[in-house]
Amino acid sequence: MKKLVVIAATCALLGSATTAWAAGDPAAGKAKSATCTACHNPDGNSTNPIYPKLAGQSADYLTKQLMEFKSGARVNAIMVGMVAPLSPQDMEDLSAYFASQQVARSAADPALAPAGEAVFRGGNLNSGVSACMACHGATGAGNPAAKFPALAGQHADYIELQLKAFRAMERANDAGQMMRQVAARITDQE
Repeated sequence: MKKLVVIAATCALLGSATTAWAAGDPAAGKAKSATCTACHNPDGNSTNPIYPKLAGQSADYLTKQLMEFKSGARVNAIMVGMVAPLSPQDMEDLSAYFASQQVARSAADPALAPAGEAVFRGGNLNSGVSACMACHGATGAGNPAAKFPALAGQHADYIELQLKAFRAMERANDAGQMMRQVAARITDQE
């Protein structure tokens, strides 16, 4: 009887285990990144502001996004086709490569930067918008452990598109609906 309990417990643990693969290899990721470069550039610093900069994002965050494009948890007509042939290891490798690259800082609009920084650092107490830095870090470098992306260096247009997508519930891959709740309260000007 004791043996049956041990076998059942072992089977339960094995059945609940997630698929594991090797950590990403930046060199392998670079070799696999040719398709990515059309939108994100060879070093992950997209010059088109509607495409995100991948350079310098945490590998875990990037892998999460790729997996969610593939599973349908995050919807984007272009990315669905791009991730279709990727294996979990390919995603890990690509993520490791782009995470190893240095993000090129985007120039801020001098007319909007002070108001943007105020929301980033202090939120908006009147509307209940949380300070961005509470989750994305004081310097905007993100929170890799929580898989919150870096905002520093990212295109303002891309961030605005994502905030609007969260607000419209077109993007719903945020943990605990945190970004949807914040975006529901943020104004277009903010």
